[in-house]
Amino acid sequence: MRSCLVSLTGAILSVGLVQAAQAQAITPPPAIAAAKKVVICADIGSPPLSFYKEDGTLVGAEVDLGNAIAKQWGVATEWKYVIFDDIIPALVARQCDMIMSELYDKPARREVVDFVDYLNSSESMVVLKGNPAGIKTLDDLSGKKVAVQNGTTVQSLIEDENKKLAGANKAPAQIVVFPKDTDAFQALRVGQVDAYGTTVKTAGYYFTQAPDLFEIAGEPFSRTIIGAAFRKDEKDLETAFAQALDAVHKDGTYMNILKTWGIERDAL
Repeated sequence: MRSCLVSLTGAILSVGLVQAAQAQAITPPPAIAAAKKVVICADIGSPPLSFYKEDGTLVGAEVDLGNAIAKQWGVATEWKYVIFDDIIPALVARQCDMIMSELYDKPARREVVDFVDYLNSSESMVVLKGNPAGIKTLDDLSGKKVAVQNGTTVQSLIEDENKKLAGANKAPAQIVVFPKDTDAFQALRVGQVDAYGTTVKTAGYYFTQAPDLFEIAGEPFSRTIIGAAFRKDEKDLETAFAQALDAVHKDGTYMNILKTWGIERDAL
């Protein structure tokens, strides 16, 4: 009996040591550990990824995820606002440690920085709850009124779809262009349009603001990938981020963050 208890105790201790070693492995590079913080560049102001509440509090899905990564490392976060056009130069100039700012992982950017991907970015069709217009695919937009924000990707996609509809002798979608998301959502809310084309992220934000009013019609489409960016000479930080990201995936934190902001359909 004693030998069994010793063996069991030894097994428990071994598991504990392995778990402790794994936890210790998720550490940032020495410079960040010494500073006790990681500085993250972001073009803050893009709900629901990063934005300021009326009281000045910084919130958003990327903010929550960045903070969760830092927690895995045992350090604080410092979010540094940088306009988007300057954000990669700011990283290269060592004004921050990494970027988390809806930065698409593109081949041209990988020539300058490295990426660890953490989120999809998809387009979607938002409709009133119950989907009264029966829209499930872009082809279903034939003859329907569709709101878009001026200059967006989804506007171009619907314009391309109209060419396909014309080739099939179907009525095109009537594109109604608005300068702001808020105007487009209001048009959908009062029934002036049948659908609103926007990103899953923007749709998720408005779902949290007006629960039970809207839903996404069909599946998201035109998917691209968002990643955290790192200087090419800092592979240790890149590796530490990937390890911490894996940890928050496994413990459920990642999906809980996305669900909080209504963007779980963009989970990577």
